[in-house]
Order: sequence, then C-alpha cells, then structure tokens
Amino acid sequence: MRELKIFDKAVNVKRLLICLYVFLAGLLAADFFIHKHGHFSWENASEFYAAYGFLCYLVLIALAKVLRRFIKRPEDYYD
Repeated sequence: MRELKIFDKAVNVKRLLICLYVFLAGLLAADFFIHKHGHFSWENASEFYAAYGFLCYLVLIALAKVLRRFIKRPEDYYD
C-alpha cells in the first residue's frame, strides 16, 4: 500500500485553498493603501494590475484554444 502524502487528503487541500484565498484577499486589500507611481492615469486606478493580469490570463487561454487547432498533431505523427 502506498503512503499517503500531504495533499492526498481533501481536508488539507481545502485548507491550502482557504489560505491562498485569504492571502489574495489581503493583497487586494493592501492595494488600496499603496501609493502607485504609474506612467499613465489608468495605472493609478485601484486594482488595475489585478484586473490586467486576469484579462491577460483569459486572452492567453483563448489564444491557446485557437492555436491548438493549427499546432496539434495526430497521436501517431512521429511513428
């Protein structure tokens, strides 16, 4: 029988996710108190970098789904 690891138990995964969400919420809350030195006016908006990062993440996922049709090869391509 194989030895259980720390992330094999669902309760440990839930605890880790809760810690992650609390940490991310703390970062979002801290953004209200940090003075920004942006080059453009929209960079000084609250939570701009969080929204920008999430938007870039969505664009990368959509781009990967489109490019997959052109790049994907059949399973026996190298045989």
